[in-house]
Amino acid sequence: MTRTIFLIAAACLAAGVIIGAFGAHGLKTKLSPEMMQVYKTGVEYHFYHAIGLLVVGVLSIHYPSVTLSLSALFLFLGILIFSGSLYLLALTGIKWLGAITPIGGLSFIAGWLFLFGAFWRNFP
Repeated sequence: MTRTIFLIAAACLAAGVIIGAFGAHGLKTKLSPEMMQVYKTGVEYHFYHAIGLLVVGVLSIHYPSVTLSLSALFLFLGILIFSGSLYLLALTGIKWLGAITPIGGLSFIAGWLFLFGAFWRNFP
C-alpha cells in the first residue's frame, strides 16, 4: 500500500503544479477576480493535502496500518472532491458545484482524523 500512496501523492503534486500553472497563465484574463480566487483556493488545498499524502506515505513505511491507508484514501478523495469542485465551479460558473465542496472538506477532516488515530495507536 505504501507504494500506491507514494504514486498517488506524486501524481497529485504534479497535477497541482500543472493545474496551478494553467490557472496562473491561462486563466488570469479569462476568469473574474472572484472565480480566480475560487480556483486558487482549490490549488492551495490541493497542495496542502498532496503533501499530507506524501507524509502519510512516509509514515506507512515505518508504521503500516489500515488506519494510515484510510487516511491516505480520504485525503485523496478530498483533493478530488474539494479541489475538483472548486476548479469546475471556477471554470464553468455552475453554482451548484459549490454544494459538493463541503463533502471534500469532510473527506479532508476524515483523512486527518485517521492520521490522528494512527498516531494514537502507534505511538506510546
